Formats: sequence, C-alpha cells, structure tokens
Amino acid sequence: MAFLLSILLLLGLCANTISRAQPVSTYTPGDVSYELPTTKYETQDDYKAGPVGLLFQMVHLFLYVVQPHEFPADSIRQILEKKFEPSVDYQKIAYYEIGIIICTVLGLLFVILMPVVGFFFCMCRCCNKCGGKMHQRQKKSGRYQRKCFAVSLLVICFLISIGIFCGFVVNVHVQTWMNKTQQLATSNFKDLRTLLNETPKQINYILAQYNITRDRAFLDLDNIHSLLGGGILEQLKPEVVPVLNDVKAMATAIRETKEALENMENSLQSLSNGSAQLTHDLTSVKDSIENSLSSHDCSSAQAQSTCDRIRASLSQLESNPELSQVPSVDQQLSRVNEILKTNLDELVTQGRKSFEEIPNKIKNQTTDIVAEVKEVLNSIGDNIDNVSQKIPVQSTLSSFTDYLNNTEYYFYYYTSMVEMNDSYCWLGSLIICFLLSLIVMFFYLGLLCGVCGYDRHATPTTRGCVSNMGGIFLMTGVGLSFLLCWILMLFVTFTFVIGANMEKLVCEPYANKKLFQVLDTPYLLHQDWKYYLSGIMFSNSDIELTFEQVYSDCKNDKGLYAALQLHNIFNVSEHLNIQQHTGNIMKEFENLNLHLDNFTLLDDVGKRNLEEFAKCGVDKLNYNMYLAQADKSPVKANLLGFASTLEENANHLSSGSLRQSLKMNAQTIRTIHQEQVLPMEQSLSTLQQSVKILQRTTGGLPDKVAKILYSLDSAQNFVTNNIPSIIVEESKQFVTTIIGYFEHYLQWVEFAISEKMASCKPVATALDSAIKVFLCGYTVDPLNLFWFGIGKATVLLLPALILAVKLAKHYRQMQSEDIYDDVETVPMKNRVRF
Repeated sequence: MAFLLSILLLLGLCANTISRAQPVSTYTPGDVSYELPTTKYETQDDYKAGPVGLLFQMVHLFLYVVQPHEFPADSIRQILEKKFEPSVDYQKIAYYEIGIIICTVLGLLFVILMPVVGFFFCMCRCCNKCGGKMHQRQKKSGRYQRKCFAVSLLVICFLISIGIFCGFVVNVHVQTWMNKTQQLATSNFKDLRTLLNETPKQINYILAQYNITRDRAFLDLDNIHSLLGGGILEQLKPEVVPVLNDVKAMATAIRETKEALENMENSLQSLSNGSAQLTHDLTSVKDSIENSLSSHDCSSAQAQSTCDRIRASLSQLESNPELSQVPSVDQQLSRVNEILKTNLDELVTQGRKSFEEIPNKIKNQTTDIVAEVKEVLNSIGDNIDNVSQKIPVQSTLSSFTDYLNNTEYYFYYYTSMVEMNDSYCWLGSLIICFLLSLIVMFFYLGLLCGVCGYDRHATPTTRGCVSNMGGIFLMTGVGLSFLLCWILMLFVTFTFVIGANMEKLVCEPYANKKLFQVLDTPYLLHQDWKYYLSGIMFSNSDIELTFEQVYSDCKNDKGLYAALQLHNIFNVSEHLNIQQHTGNIMKEFENLNLHLDNFTLLDDVGKRNLEEFAKCGVDKLNYNMYLAQADKSPVKANLLGFASTLEENANHLSSGSLRQSLKMNAQTIRTIHQEQVLPMEQSLSTLQQSVKILQRTTGGLPDKVAKILYSLDSAQNFVTNNIPSIIVEESKQFVTTIIGYFEHYLQWVEFAISEKMASCKPVATALDSAIKVFLCGYTVDPLNLFWFGIGKATVLLLPALILAVKLAKHYRQMQSEDIYDDVETVPMKNRVRF
C-alpha cells in the first residue's frame, strides 16, 4: 500500500509540474558573479542496507545463477502493445523465466511428493518395514557408519541453522521497516515541501540580483569621467606625457643653466678682482722682505747664507695672472635671462592641465546620456519582473500543495492500517522460523543424547535410556519434517515466484534504467502518441521527452524547466530577449557624441622659447678652457709652506730687527692665504661645478631641442588626428562593459531559471525512495532473503531426515539383536530379549 501511495505521489508531482515553466541557459562569465543559493534536502539520494546487505548480495547472486538472462524489454513491449492477448509469443517469456519455472516445478514436486512419501514411509514403518522393526543387524562397519551419519547430520543441521538465522535476520529487519518507511516518507514529503517553499524565494533572489547589476552599472555611469575619460587618457598618455615631461625637463634645464651661468659669472668676477688684489699684496710682501734683507743684519757670514736662501725663494711669491684673463659669460647669461621672461613651466602646466581635464569634459558632455541610460536600465528591471510573474510557478505550487497534503494524509492513513496488521506478518514469519527451529532442535537433542548416552560396550538391546531418548528425538524430528516441510516449501515456492520476478523485472531494470526505456517506447502507452510524456504535457507527442531523460536530469539536480523541457510551453529566452534589452541600451549610447577641441600641448610662445634657448650660444662656450683654469692654483707656491720656511729661516738668524721683520712678513703671507687664496680656491671650485652643470644641461642642446619640438609636433598631430577614433574606441569599450553587466545577468537569469531554479532532485529522490528503497530495499530484498533461508533449510531437511532415520537405529534400544559365537564369525542365531 505504501508503495502504491508513493507511485501516486510521483505521478501527481509530474502531472502538476508539467504545464509550468522554467528556462534554458547560456552562461557567460562577467565582472559580477551570481550564484543561486543551494537548497539542502534531508533525504539521502543513496541507500545502504548495512551489514545485512551482504546477505542480500548473496541472494542476488543466486538469482543471477537461476535467471542469468537480460531483461526481456522486447517481450514486455509486445505484451503491453497487444494488451495481454493470447496471440503474444510467450515462448520468449518462457525462455526468460526458465530458471524460475524449473525451481517452481521442483518446489511443487517437493510439496506434492513429500506428503505422499511421508505417508507411505509411515505406513511402511508401521508394518515393520523401512527400518520400522526394532532389530539392528550388527556389522563390522557399524561404528564407522554411526560416526559418518552423526557428523553428516550435524553439518546439515548447521546449514539448516544458517537458513533459519537468515529468516530471523529478516524478522528483525522487517520489524523496523515500518518506522523506516515512515521516516523515509516524512523526509521525502519534507523535501517536496522545501521544493515548493524555496522556489518563490529563488525567484525573489533572482530578481534581487538585478539591483546589484543595476547598481554596478549606475556606479560605472556615475564614474564615466574616470572610466571613459580615464581610458582616453590612458590611450593618449604614451604619446603626450613623455613629451610634456621632456618640455618640463627642458624648462628645468633652462633654470639650471641660468643658475650655473650666474654662479660662473660671479666666480669669474671674484677671481678677476681677487687675482689683482693678490698680485698687489704679494708684491708688497715681496718688497718688504727684500728691504729687510738689505739691512746690515745680513752682513755676517752666518746670516749671509740664510738671507741668500730667503732672497732666492722670493720668486715663488707670485699669483696666477691667467685667472684675470678668463672670458666672461655675461652675454650668454643675458640671453638666458631674456628667455626666462617667458614662463615655460606655466605653459607646460597649462598643456598638462588641458590634457588632464579630459575626464571632466567627458562628464559634462555625457550628463544627459547617463540619465537616459539609467531610465532604460530601470525599465529592464520592470521587464524581468514581469517575465518572472508570467512563469506559472505560483499557481503550480499552490495546486500541487493541496495535492501533496492530500497524498500525505492518505499515505499516513493507510500506513497506519498496515502498521496495525504488520504484527501478523511478523508473527507468521516468526512461526515459520520457530517450526524449523523446533525440527532442528530435535535433531540437535537427538545428536546430543545419542552421542553422550552411547555405550560402545552395550548391545542394541541393552542401550541406555539417554541413547534411546536421542533416537526418539531424531525420529520426532523426522516426523515433524514430513509433517511440516511440504507446507514450508509451498510458502517458499510462492514467495520465490513473487520475489524473484520482482527483483528481475522491477528492481534490476529500474537500477539500470531499462524499465524507463520500455516506458519510452513510442506508441506504447498511447497508440497515438510517439512520446507519452510530451503528449500529456504539450499535446505534441513528437517532442522527444522521455522518462529516462527526465529522471536522469532530476537525478543530476537540474531544474524542472530543463528536465521537463518547459520551453515548449513558455520560452524564457524569447521573453527575456537579451538582444532586445542590450539593443535598447546600445540605442541610447548611439546618441553619445563626444568631442575634445582646442587641445594644445604647448603653444607657439613656448616653442619659440625653446628655439631661443637652443640659439643662446651656451653650448658653444669653451668648457675645457674654463675647466683647465679651474684646475689651476691662484698662486705659484703654497703660501703656508712658504711662510713656514720663511719663519724657520728667520729663527736661524740672531735676534734683532731682521728676524722680527721676517716673522711679521711670514704672518702677513698666512693672512693673505687665509683671506684671499682660500676664497679664490672656493670660487674656482664653484666655477668647476658650474661648468660641469652647463656641460650636462647644454650638451647637444640644439639636437635636444629639435627632438623635443619634433616629438611635440608628432604628439600634437597624434592627438589631433587620432583622438576621434580613440573616443570611439573607448566609448565602445565602456558601452560594452555596461551592456556586459546586463547581458551577463540576463544570461544568468536564463541559466538559473532553466537549470537551477526549482531543482527536481526531490522528485527523483522520492521515486528512488518508493521503488529502490521501499519496494526493493525494504520489501523485495528481505522477502527474497527469507525464502532463500527458509527454502535452503527446508530442502536440507530431506537429507537430514534420511540421516536421522539411519542414525536412530544406532541410538534406540532394540527389541532383538544378532548373536555371535565369535566376533569373527557370522551370526548363528537370533536371540530375542523381552
């Protein structure tokens, strides 16, 4: 009953979702990522039987041996097409069922023959035949036979016990199947309700993502100055920025040239004035020393040599006359100062500012276009909302909710009735297991009493009561076997036919989807419809919609729209019409007319300024001459060394006016070095540095300026000639970006609605739960394991009762026995003991 309700539930689900819609997908990656939140379902999509699954696999292997043929899909189709008419060729069905038929015939023979054999066996025993006479002939092999019978019976009883154990396992398994079924049904109903409840949320989520897309587009539109204008700037920068930087560097070079020329001119003036003063002071010191040396203090022989040395060194007190002859740079400095009257830095700044004002110009020119595009984007959101309302999901969900509630009510109503009667089924199987256990118990007791009570020295007529009780137990088991085994075999045969056919004709074809292939046979379920599902759903049976495809798509977690091909009812692609929406946006952008006129990098004044700087003649100065003069010293000798030598020579003289005069002159020379030579050396260092700066800044000046002017003209021509095409290119890229957001979103909407929204996986899971889990896992597999275990035990009762009858002769107390004169001789007579 539960299985029937589950099938009805699934059929109802398909019937109610058939005329509703969800779409197809063409997903394109974009800057914004979308992902529909996944829905978590409670029911597991796989079923594991646990440890008992090993026993189920053993039964499956047995059934494969009995029935190794492939599923007779063609024969099933013929039966369904001819509606079970006698004209159907049943030979193929018989060939397919040959294994089951043979087993069934053997079972029925067992059922028929066992009572008959039991009856005649009983009658034969009553006539003291068939071992019924309480007399045992003693043989040499009697002990060996007894042991063989006992061991064989023990092994067979153990095998029978395994079959009984399988029966008890099934009892335990079935005892909880109702609770498991209810839990399984509850989780499936919950998942189906989740599907119904989450679908409207998914629709709202899809619509909400449009706001993210629109806000992203609005943000780009509001930043059109930095995106579009910035793009234009990036295109122009490689040509414009280096030129402006070169002009800026040349303006800096002009200032540095001016500073270097000023320093150079100041140094030359300082050197000229300092050289004249130094020459005058050195001459005065030299004259003073000569006057001192002319005194009578140098007349002595000792002083004469010292005075001569001093007089000979006076030639060192001379300055460098060439320093006063270095040419001035006053003319070049005047020209540079005239050039600097034009502020080249400001002209460059104006050109750069004009270049950097492009984004603001773009923003001012696109204000109206941006507002119109925003209106179009808002209208797209309204259109998507209308499309979502046209998808008949809400009505489907409301109608299916009522159906689901009714189905759930009837399911629990009938399962409660089944649960009330379930105990009878469980009790019946328990009784069957108990009856077999009773028979085996008698065999075990017989073996136990027989083995423990057997006395090898006792004769058949003198056996003990324990041994005799063992034989009685064995015969009791034999009697119960004849009495019950045919009934058990009848039950086993009946359940075998049902369970084996259910496994081979339902469970296995369902697992390998061959059952769906049969249902998908054209014109099978309806003689006028090629495909049954498409005939029900679309009234057009030529559309290829198959049970197998729907089940596989749902199993793979696809949406109902894709699984049921609902685009044949409501085509989301046509209603979304991505090309139309993007075309509307593109149409608004066609009115975008940007222009950037009067864009000048450097005016003619700035260019003339550069040309004048190139002609100022700074680069023609003889820098090597200036550097050569800068490397020379202001004086021929080191004045400090000369003063020290003079003072040392003066110390060799005797005290007097000469010595004092020479020391005063030495001090004067030191003062000249400190006050005049050192400043002149500093001026020479400044001159050298200034010359090097000029060499660096003005080296190849005309070529540098010519190159800058050429680059400036090239950049200006590039801007003038190419800026329209750059504007068009960057505008297209910007428009493509804006359109890409919505094209990406619309494609995702189409993909989400068709592939992800309203995932029909709970439908496939519910079908699996009804057939794979409940029917096959909870019903067919336990049923097959039960008949397999009970059938094996019942079949093994046949050799067991034969061995038990044979073995009972060795345990029971006989009424007569064979008498031997000698153990090696044959019996001479029989003796009967009463």
